[in-house]
Amino acid sequence: MENIGWLDQDRGAVLVGGKGANLSRMLRAGLPVPNGFVVTTDAYRRYLEAADPQGHLPHLVDSGDEAGIRELFTTPLPEDLAHDVVTAWRDLGGGAVAVRSSGTAEDLTGASFAGQQDSYLNIRGADVLVDAVRRCFASLWNERAVAYRTRHGVDQHRVALAVVVQKMVEAQSAGVMFTANPVNGRRDETLVSATFGLGEQAVQGGAADTVVVRAGTVEQRSTVDKRVRIQSSTEGSGTVDLAVAPQDRHASALTDAQAVHLAELGHRVEEIFQAPQDIEWVLAPDGALVLVQARPITALSQTVGDIPEDWSVPDDKAMYVRASIIEQMPDPLSPLFADMVRPAVVQGLRTVLRRYFDDRSLRPGDLDFPTINGYAYYYYGRDGMLRLLKQSPQAVAALGGRSQLNGEKLWESAHPAYQQVVANWGEQDLEGLPSRQLLVGVQSLLDAACEYYATVQAVIPLAASAELPFTRLYTSLAKQAGGPPASVFLQGFASLPIEAERSLWSLAQWCRERPGLADALLADRPLGGIAEAADFQRRLAEHLDRFGHTVQTLDFMVPVPADDPTPVMETLRWYMGAKGLNPDERLNQQTARREAAEAELFSRLDPARKAILQPLLVKAQHLAPVREDALADVGLAWPLMRRMLRSLGGRLVDLGVVGEADDIFWLRRDELTAFCDQLDDGAAEQTATMAEQTATMAELVEARRIAWRGQRAATPPQLLPHNAWYKMFHRFMPAMETQQEGPVIKGLGVSQGRITGPARVIRGPEDFDQMLPGEVLVSPIMTPDWTPLFAMAAAVVTDVGGPLSHSSIVAREYGIPAVLGTGIATRRIRNGMLITVDADRGQVTMPEGEAPVESGFKPRVPYKFAFGAAAAAALALRKLL
Repeated sequence: MENIGWLDQDRGAVLVGGKGANLSRMLRAGLPVPNGFVVTTDAYRRYLEAADPQGHLPHLVDSGDEAGIRELFTTPLPEDLAHDVVTAWRDLGGGAVAVRSSGTAEDLTGASFAGQQDSYLNIRGADVLVDAVRRCFASLWNERAVAYRTRHGVDQHRVALAVVVQKMVEAQSAGVMFTANPVNGRRDETLVSATFGLGEQAVQGGAADTVVVRAGTVEQRSTVDKRVRIQSSTEGSGTVDLAVAPQDRHASALTDAQAVHLAELGHRVEEIFQAPQDIEWVLAPDGALVLVQARPITALSQTVGDIPEDWSVPDDKAMYVRASIIEQMPDPLSPLFADMVRPAVVQGLRTVLRRYFDDRSLRPGDLDFPTINGYAYYYYGRDGMLRLLKQSPQAVAALGGRSQLNGEKLWESAHPAYQQVVANWGEQDLEGLPSRQLLVGVQSLLDAACEYYATVQAVIPLAASAELPFTRLYTSLAKQAGGPPASVFLQGFASLPIEAERSLWSLAQWCRERPGLADALLADRPLGGIAEAADFQRRLAEHLDRFGHTVQTLDFMVPVPADDPTPVMETLRWYMGAKGLNPDERLNQQTARREAAEAELFSRLDPARKAILQPLLVKAQHLAPVREDALADVGLAWPLMRRMLRSLGGRLVDLGVVGEADDIFWLRRDELTAFCDQLDDGAAEQTATMAEQTATMAELVEARRIAWRGQRAATPPQLLPHNAWYKMFHRFMPAMETQQEGPVIKGLGVSQGRITGPARVIRGPEDFDQMLPGEVLVSPIMTPDWTPLFAMAAAVVTDVGGPLSHSSIVAREYGIPAVLGTGIATRRIRNGMLITVDADRGQVTMPEGEAPVESGFKPRVPYKFAFGAAAAAALALRKLL
């Protein structure tokens, strides 16, 4: 058995561990790595035989007997092993050394094992060195290392440990370098963290400067207050913490030239291992840079483009607004959707507006649907807006009148027309359709959907004209001290989103009654061989056929439950675990509470107040479910559209233009049209041209994805630019724009109550499985497919939303507090943060110290209006925009 191996010799990771093998390769490649030796895994096994001759360790580990494990590893190293260690140290030249654990399980894919075992710096003397090696061996079995291996599925009984011993390098500065930026995933950026003295402070996330190097140039630099430096002790082994002189605390720990040279060394390491690296480095007092550790970056995020900061617009006299349909587009748009939805929205909006405004009010160029930094905005030219404003009182009257222009009547006719368009295209043989015809079909479905959505918007002002006045007047004229909030009078009504929840709940109860099926579903195991599997699949398909078109975002690149039922299955498992309240029971309880509140209210009101409130309440109770039903079916065309587009994508894969079907969403409309022409005209034989197109499109698709990720990190203004239109309309926007930097985030309280709980930030259906019962649901926006999460949530907080939004209605139905329209909740709140949601005051409170308190903050009051013709016009326009 080999006890000692030298770093300048070729030794495999099985013998010297991951850290030892990496350092050996770097040293032999000529990189500045301090020489040293490795106490091998053979030596570890010899020690383990001496310390545990009866083989008790596996039982101690399995039983979690930490005291018993510690007792085993108090055994000293065998004399011959200790002798070999001391001899190698003397051959190295003696003096101070660094002693670092090097595990055989280190740096697996997705698991770095960084910091799980112990390391010791500035070890002086033979006896101290031998004991440091023993302590490194023991650290293989400390609590955190065992738990980490368990989480990553590593066989506990096959691991071993080596120990790297290197000459100690005194540090002027030290830190960590990532050869790819872990913050934004960019492979062309090197991120360096640097602090005074030894690098333990930077490694452990303490105060350290950061430098970003790109293409041989320092692109960014952040210098922090470094109050403490860790140095080798001058009185023996170990390190000491020393205070940094006040005049030096804000000095840079690394110059630009040193950072650039360090990045060059990092790229050499990356070339050796053919993967981005996490490297620990030291700047010696003589200015030499040395590398003391390297491991692959195991959790590198996807590359993120630059976050946009310029929100200037082409027409600074117009109004660019994110409202109405755009509330269903919280993220930047995919390129194909942006191109195809633009004419569809404009045409749908023109169709609806012409019902309420004469032809002179709308002229070419008045309306558009452009993107700014990837985000969709309605565009209204100045002159067009003025013409619409002049006629808005008549439009408001027509919306709520008894003619066929009444919003509810329009929806009743628009819904079957939309259904028919979807049905007609659904009857087509998609595989047999020419590619150009498939693209025509997608555009036709999107046109129909946008016209339907624009028509649905006519329902919302009707609901507003009853619900908001009732709430205001009830609170001011009829509510008694301790009486129920106005929201109680609007609870207990079924709608399509609630029906979807009831359907899934019913399916969960059916599954629970079949133990074999239930066990497999709860464990997420295949259903092969289970008798009820076919029946379950049929029932699930029926549920998805009826409710699988609910959309989180209108951008068709995002799957809907019909083609990715993962969120549905997660909710089903949660219901099967007997969690949540039976929706029928909840609905019955709310109905009983509402009816009792109504009876009490109208029994004590005088005739005058009753005559004011009762018609408003009847109208609000009727229209609230209508609004939810109308919005829930906006996505009827989405499952079919996605099938058609992915069918086209598959053809492009066969043609060799793109790598996978979903790449189609990152093409522009004109690019896709050209490829459809090639597909239909048999251009697949042009192999040289195809190869060239494939390389070009792969680069374009990746560049667009990178840019999209950067855009998604931005917070788009709700209204642009800051002109006269902004002053008139910004208070009606569905999200607050003030940069709220204090511990209290203001918003709009829409469902009464106050609760404190851990936050869970959910950005979309891909995150639904992270939601746990009792957490506060924090999201950018919520659409009908979010409804199942309300059954788990203790409260709801959104960036975007108002009193008539879906999240407002559903939060009220579930009886949980909700604060909407904060503008920045998802940017400020982190998972696990204990927050207080106070819907009565419309605010969310984070822990003290999370951010500095902003002075002079004045919250926006959304939807605040007086009941006059001008205000009604503004509200109507906000809903029609």
